[in-house]
Amino acid sequence: MKQHFQNLVDEEEAQIDMTPMLDVVFIMLIFFIVTASFVKEAGIDVNRPEASTAVQKNRASVLVAISDTGEIWINKRRVDVRAVQANIERLHAENPQGTVVIQADKKATTDTLIKVMDASRAAGVYDVSIAAQE
Repeated sequence: MKQHFQNLVDEEEAQIDMTPMLDVVFIMLIFFIVTASFVKEAGIDVNRPEASTAVQKNRASVLVAISDTGEIWINKRRVDVRAVQANIERLHAENPQGTVVIQADKKATTDTLIKVMDASRAAGVYDVSIAAQE
């Protein structure tokens, strides 16, 4: 009987408590999720025009890309010009402090750019910027 009891004690001492390690891993996961900065992309690469007075915008909540063929992209989806206002309203409701940044290609028409700017103003966002390269 004594030998059987000794075997039970040895088995119990050999186990490692994993709870503190799981707590640390969980806390690190939360830390990395909270501190991660997510890069927003409009959905396509745009050949932006150069500007010597370009400045960095930090609070862009809505990125709209206009391709050289006049396609409008928001959140990696092609959007019809008539649906731009609704998309901007939805994205601006998620972050009311943010701004709209339009990434228009060098060869995009001014007509498309003006339509997107009008749609953003109709959506209630008056802080509209046009992206350029420095």
